[in-house]
Amino acid sequence: MFGLVKSLKMNYLIAVLSDRFKAEEAYTALEKGGIPLSKMAIAGKGYKTADELGLIDPLQQAKKKAIFMAYWLIPFGFVGGYVFNLITGLDNLDWAGEPGNHIVGGILGAIGGALGSIFVGGGVGWAINTGGDTIPYRDYLEADKYLILIEDLGGLGDRAVPILRKLSPETLQSFES
Repeated sequence: MFGLVKSLKMNYLIAVLSDRFKAEEAYTALEKGGIPLSKMAIAGKGYKTADELGLIDPLQQAKKKAIFMAYWLIPFGFVGGYVFNLITGLDNLDWAGEPGNHIVGGILGAIGGALGSIFVGGGVGWAINTGGDTIPYRDYLEADKYLILIEDLGGLGDRAVPILRKLSPETLQSFES
């Protein structure tokens, strides 16, 4: 998650602290409690960023996926619409003639491909801001809060949780990736 060796399943503990002093106090207390420094990180101003820690921005990922899908769905939709109009012989626009109707069918197919890239590619999540678990952590960092992250808890969680609870973090959450 934050630049350390990753295994298939990892447990993480994330504590949100209101200011830099509490974050440094927590970091020091965890170190004294026997948590290895290689398993901890602080995120916030003057420390690591969300991107450095691997807190992926789901909105950015959804946008990338929708654009990637548009690269092949729009041309495929154009060809599909053109061929469909060619096969069925639909004559919706009398003034456009035979090739014009096929091109209009292709344009409508391309529009369908664009909509497909938005709905299937994750653009809906991008448009309506349905992030994941990492959005709140990014919001905390933007609100000048600090995160203490402990990687690969294993038996460390039993030692880390009581230490962090004494410092009254805003949130304390563990999860498995």
